[in-house]
Amino acid sequence: MITEDTLHELNKSYKEASPSEIIKKALELHEKAVVTTNFRPYEAAILHAVKQEASSIPVVWCDTGYNTPQTYRHAEQVIKDLDLNVFLYVPKQTTAHRDVVLGIPSVDAPEHALFTEQVKLEPFRRAMEEHKPKVWFTNLRQGQTAFRDSIGIFSVSKDGVLKVSPFYYWSDADLDAYLQDHNLPNEFKYFDPTKALANRECGLHA
Repeated sequence: MITEDTLHELNKSYKEASPSEIIKKALELHEKAVVTTNFRPYEAAILHAVKQEASSIPVVWCDTGYNTPQTYRHAEQVIKDLDLNVFLYVPKQTTAHRDVVLGIPSVDAPEHALFTEQVKLEPFRRAMEEHKPKVWFTNLRQGQTAFRDSIGIFSVSKDGVLKVSPFYYWSDADLDAYLQDHNLPNEFKYFDPTKALANRECGLHA
């Protein structure tokens, strides 16, 4: 387990560093890494940046089964263009089955916790148990949620994995420029069935 002092020093030392420098440092700390994605807006940036430093890194995609057609087409394009090493994890129950017996509960409904467990948390746990990473690259950014404002570039997950957010301090405009510079696609028609609001935490990180 990485100490709080080490986390503090890493966040201080790499606050102004480029994403590539941050990724290289994380891989120096431990090579057993994964990058997670849901192919929401700007995900192509983190996938491209990590791929440059670790060409065969496992890309964990936990698909809730409720993505938009645009997101699925975007995912297929990014996977092909970047030649990603994708490992797909889906809920154990089909979307069609769940639509009949549960539907998509509102965030205030008592069934919402079960829904989130089925479509997001269980597939994610299964992925992490199979890959057992020591480093987890993600595209969390400051300003997305109150929790994410508090973590910094380097943080530790509930399971003790070093979580690294190379674009933590980047704005949408910064990422727009990155995507343009590297000829990467983007897609904004994205739907997360577990979140009522854009600034609500999804459950994997808090």
